[in-house]
Amino acid sequence: MLKKRNQKGFTLIEIIAVLVILGILAAVAIPRYLDLQDEARNKAALGAIAEAKGRLSSGYAKALMIKNGAAVSVAEAMGNANIAAGSWGDYTVAVDESTTYATITVSAVQGTTITDKLGYWNLPQ
Repeated sequence: MLKKRNQKGFTLIEIIAVLVILGILAAVAIPRYLDLQDEARNKAALGAIAEAKGRLSSGYAKALMIKNGAAVSVAEAMGNANIAAGSWGDYTVAVDESTTYATITVSAVQGTTITDKLGYWNLPQ
């Protein structure tokens, strides 16, 4: 059998070096990817809180117009905003009322439980 003079290929050392480099990249990239998912869920929860605040402000404005400028309660603002606890698409949201503010809690994003994100909407004065 004759050997070719310019036979080319990778040596075992070169292949091992590439595998070590890929292993190091994977060890660094995978935890970072998981952190990005958690961060994205938290940002999405903050977006859901902002949406609830917007709905409450809109409900307040509607109630104010209905009552011809008379005082509006948080319950009336919630009623006109059509806010109900439960699933809002990808979010699990609860809105609790008090005398002067509403507490908005997001507990899950896309079915994944998160550390509760809280927001507050204050009744305009």
